[in-house]
Amino acid sequence: MAYISNTNEDRAEMLSAMGFTSFDALLAPLPPAIRYQGELNIPTALDEGGVLRRLQQLAAKNVDLESHLCFLGAGIYDHFRPVVVGMLAVRGEFATAYTPYQPEVSQGTLQAIYEYQTLICGLTNMDISNASMYDGATGLAEAALMATSILNRGDIVVSGAVNPLYRQVIQTYANVTGYRVVEVPTAEGVTDTERLSEIVNSQTACVVFQQPNFFGNLEDVETLTETAHKAGALAISAVDPISLGLLKPPGDYGVDIVLGEGQSLGNAMGFGGPLLGFFACNKRFVRSFPGRIVGATQDSQGRRGYTMTLRTREQDIRREKATSNICTNQALLALCATIYLCELGKTGLRHVADLSLQKAHYAFQQLCAIEGVKPLFPNAKFFKEFALSLPVSPSELNTSLLQSKIVGGLDLGAYYPEFAGSSLFCVTETKTKAGIDALVSATEGVVKGGKA
Repeated sequence: MAYISNTNEDRAEMLSAMGFTSFDALLAPLPPAIRYQGELNIPTALDEGGVLRRLQQLAAKNVDLESHLCFLGAGIYDHFRPVVVGMLAVRGEFATAYTPYQPEVSQGTLQAIYEYQTLICGLTNMDISNASMYDGATGLAEAALMATSILNRGDIVVSGAVNPLYRQVIQTYANVTGYRVVEVPTAEGVTDTERLSEIVNSQTACVVFQQPNFFGNLEDVETLTETAHKAGALAISAVDPISLGLLKPPGDYGVDIVLGEGQSLGNAMGFGGPLLGFFACNKRFVRSFPGRIVGATQDSQGRRGYTMTLRTREQDIRREKATSNICTNQALLALCATIYLCELGKTGLRHVADLSLQKAHYAFQQLCAIEGVKPLFPNAKFFKEFALSLPVSPSELNTSLLQSKIVGGLDLGAYYPEFAGSSLFCVTETKTKAGIDALVSATEGVVKGGKA
């Protein structure tokens, strides 16, 4: 059993080995005024077993999905992660070079990326996919910059129903590139298409929207796309990949660039990361594509092999010719997404999407039956997230729900002051009827002035 030594004799021996007679002598170069006076609150030494028990005690203070029900979404989602994802992702075939510059030693990684690209193209019905981005937010910013470069226009038009964190990232990019971000207001929880048609003009590089949008509502994507194209602008859609098990893929309604957050495809929620941005577009924009593309080929003996066929990052080519400064991809998370999609297949993904849809609507109906709880957008159609106006403050409700080991919805007032007093709830296929009923019962208790 290993022990961490912390005795006075041991400290004296270490000081002596360094040539000091005391700890004060060690600190002599530091002025007394900046020295800490007193003893640090350092726990006594523990053996290995004691350290593990202490760490377990600390970990038990965390709120996790094994001990709590989670109805929080807003970009990070509690979807089931099959055990096979983690089991296959650690196989040696995929543990080749971190950045697969040398294909002869990176075939496992390259094939996984190739299959990932193929799956993303199939999921979105787009022509090409890159080997992933950092996350959905940076993917959206890269898509907007890509549009400005292609069309040589300076206005980025963004729906106010796009994830506010994504919009912040776009604005950050625009601040240093000189492009102008124009926000389109919402009406009844979706993009105001009339205002959009008034805003879009010959200086518009792209129209950016989200499907389903941040509120969980379904947009009129055909009208949004058509409005962009009438002005000669590109249509960019951020999508929830799970929703594509039921909803029309973006390639079918004519968008030019598609992206989204792939965390829900077999990756853990974590503490908001790490994340996976998927990115796809029409083939005609391949030379303006950020990131890199892996292709399949044959070697001199006719054997199938994989290699990077396009690299347009500043790490790979002259900076002035680069399309992006992102110098890596989320290969491990993309691998998990690949395994997840292969494990579920088309039928499985559709089933996950359908369960999320049905359970979310059940939760919506039950919560709206509570006196004082009302839908924030009564006429909107939604997928797995919905916004409710509450008779109590969202923070008060969430604090009480935590006492019942329930993670409540997102306080919309934090991002939309006009919707203060409203919460955004998310329900996925992982929630049971009993779990949803527990949320409803606890919410009703808080609304009536009792305890959750």
